[in-house]
Amino acid sequence: MPSDKVCKTVHQYSKTPLCAEDMKKLQEIAADYGKVKRYVYQRYSGIGGLSKLYPGYTVQNEMTESGLRGELGLPSVYFYLAVFDALGDIKSQWARTKSRVLQLIGRNEGLTEEEKHYLRFLLKVNNAFTAVLNQEPIVLPRELQRKQEELASKVDAEKLHRYLCRQVRKYRVKSRETDKAETEPQASAQPPWGFSVAERAYRYGEKDGSRGIYISTKENRKRVFVPLTDGNQYKRQLYVRLYPQEGNVEIMTAVDVAVRVHEDYVNRIGLAMGMFTMLTTQEGHHYGEELGALQTEYAEWVRQQTRSYNRNRADNPGRRKYNARRHRMEERLHSYINQELNRFLRTEKPRKVYIVRMPRPKAGGINRKINHSVAMWQRGYIRSRLEQKCREQSVEIVEVLGKDISNECSSCGAVESGGRKKGIFLCNACGYSAEEKTNTARNVLKRGMEGRVVN
Repeated sequence: MPSDKVCKTVHQYSKTPLCAEDMKKLQEIAADYGKVKRYVYQRYSGIGGLSKLYPGYTVQNEMTESGLRGELGLPSVYFYLAVFDALGDIKSQWARTKSRVLQLIGRNEGLTEEEKHYLRFLLKVNNAFTAVLNQEPIVLPRELQRKQEELASKVDAEKLHRYLCRQVRKYRVKSRETDKAETEPQASAQPPWGFSVAERAYRYGEKDGSRGIYISTKENRKRVFVPLTDGNQYKRQLYVRLYPQEGNVEIMTAVDVAVRVHEDYVNRIGLAMGMFTMLTTQEGHHYGEELGALQTEYAEWVRQQTRSYNRNRADNPGRRKYNARRHRMEERLHSYINQELNRFLRTEKPRKVYIVRMPRPKAGGINRKINHSVAMWQRGYIRSRLEQKCREQSVEIVEVLGKDISNECSSCGAVESGGRKKGIFLCNACGYSAEEKTNTARNVLKRGMEGRVVN
C-alpha cells in the first residue's frame, strides 16, 4: 500500500429494520457460513492439518470434494469465503503460537545458543515445523535442507524436537471458535450473526426512493434489499453483521484513505492515559472526562447481569436482550472515545505524540468490584484508535520508557519523594505540586525529548 494511504474500517447501517422474512434469509446464510467455518476448524486446525494450510488450495479442493456446499445449498461466493476466513484464523493462531514459543525459547537459560538457533530455524521454516510436530522426516528444498542438517549436527536434534512438541502442545493458541468446533462441531451459529460477502454477491441501488444494497441469498437470482443511512458505495469485500432481535444490519469494509498532512500541526504533546479521564496533556488539558462514569456504568451493569444470569442459569434465561444492550452500551462508549480523540487532535494540533507503553494487566487485588472495573477498561481500544487516527493525520506516536514515571517529580526529577492526596502529586524534595496526571504527562514529554524511548 502506498505510504500516503492508510487502511481504515468504515461502517454502514440499515436505515430501517428489515422485515422478518428478509432477516431470516440473511440468517440462513450466516448460519451456514458459520457451519462451514466450524467444519474447517474441526478438520484443519490441528497439527495434522498444518501441511495443508499453505497456500490453502489443498483445503479448498478437499472442501469442494466434501459435498458440504451441496448439502447446505450455500452459493459458492459464500462457501469459499467461509473456507478462507477460517483458514486465515487458523494461520493466525499458529503464528501466535510460534511467537509465544519463540519468546519462551529466548528466555530458557537451559538452552545453548546453538540449540536456540536450531529451534528458531524450525519455527521459521513451515515445512520443518510441520514435520517435527507430525514426527516425520524433515524434507526441504536443497539449500534449506543443507542448512537444517548443518544446524542439527551441532545439537541433539531429537531432544530438541521433543522439546518443541511439548511447548507447542502446552502453549498452542486456540480461538473460542476452534474450541467450539472441536467440542460442538454441529452447534448452530450464535448471535451476533455475520458473514463476508464478495463484490459479485451484492450491488448498490434504490428501492421505493431509498438508497441501499442488494445482497444475494441462497435462492437463485433472489436478493434482499437493505436500505442504508448513507449513499456511500464500495467495490470490495464486505462483512455483514446481523442483529435479528432489532432487525438491524451493520456493514463493515476496509478502505484505503489518503493521509492528511496539516501544516499547523507542529506541537509535541506528552500524554497520560487514565481510567476516569481518558487523556491528560503536559499543560493539564483533559480529554474524555466522562469516560470514568461511562465505564463504571457499563462495568456495573455487566456485573449485575452476570450475577443475575448465574442465579437463574437453571431456568435457561437466554442472552439475547443482554447481548443487544451490551452492544449498544459498547457502541455508546466507543463513540464517545472517538469523539474525544478527534477533539484532542483538532485542539492540540500535534506533530508528535509521546505516550507510555502500557504494561500488561497484573493479577487482581482483593476487591472484586474494582478488579472487574479494571478488566472492563477500554485502554486497548483507546490506544488502537489513537494510533489509527494519528496515522490518518500524519501524526507520529513515540513510546517512552515508563518505569517510575508516575512517581517522578517533573520539576526536579526526584523519584519516590512525593505523595498523593486527592489526585495531587506532591514532591517533598522541591515542594512542586501538580495534578497527578499532569505531572505524569510532563514526565512523558521530558523523556521523549531526551530520547528515553522504547526501541
